[in-house]
Amino acid sequence: MVVLTLLGALTACSGHDPDTLLGRADDGKLTIGIRFDQPGLAEHTLDGRFVGFDVEVAEYVAGQLGVHESDITWRETTSATRETDLTSGAVDLVVATYSITDKRKQQISFAGPYFETGQDLLVRKTDNTITGPEKLNGRRLCSVTGSTPAQEVKNRFAAAVRLVEYPRYPDCVTALLAGQVDAVTTDGVILAGYVTENPELLKVVGKPFSTERYGIGLRQHDPDGQAALDRAIEKMISSGTWLDSLRRNIGPSGYPLPAPPTVTER
Repeated sequence: MVVLTLLGALTACSGHDPDTLLGRADDGKLTIGIRFDQPGLAEHTLDGRFVGFDVEVAEYVAGQLGVHESDITWRETTSATRETDLTSGAVDLVVATYSITDKRKQQISFAGPYFETGQDLLVRKTDNTITGPEKLNGRRLCSVTGSTPAQEVKNRFAAAVRLVEYPRYPDCVTALLAGQVDAVTTDGVILAGYVTENPELLKVVGKPFSTERYGIGLRQHDPDGQAALDRAIEKMISSGTWLDSLRRNIGPSGYPLPAPPTVTER
């Protein structure tokens, strides 16, 4: 009885339901889903580090919730698993180039946006024939399983495009370099990271044909957690930390850095 009373007092003192984001952050630890294979955004390096803009966004917002970066458990998430990683409780947050869409909001909630980009094309540097998505009829276009960009191209621009799917973007890039596909499509900022790794061989077409707003994914029915994340993003932007991170992680690719988004415009 004494133990139960003490636990109840501690819960009341913190004011946070242990099943919410803020309640879990009260323990000083969070599990965050990121990509492990996106240069400039989120990458698990050979020496064991986690680096990139998304990683730094995750570290910043966690810090605003009282969780030190050393107490974050990083878990790899993919386009095909982001929703289930959240709804199953495998992760507390997802910061993984996660575009805010109405369909996804049926399963999870978003804070943000914290970045805006657009869908683009990655091609071999010597290829001057693919100047936009409408030039892809009869060509082989690669994207990752569980993502929608390639199908969007087929639906909107090139009905005769041949779609190829791989589990990860690096697989698509390898196929492009080997001549097995003619282009790779996803968000321009993601593609820019692969140009940084192969500047003599690859280029981004540079004509975005969609608007993508990246949000931080969290479980539904947690308005306090969502509001706390929004405040953290706004502080990262207003403090200059957001721009510093972009310049450091994305700037070397030559990708044009966008203006900060308006947070809570979901």
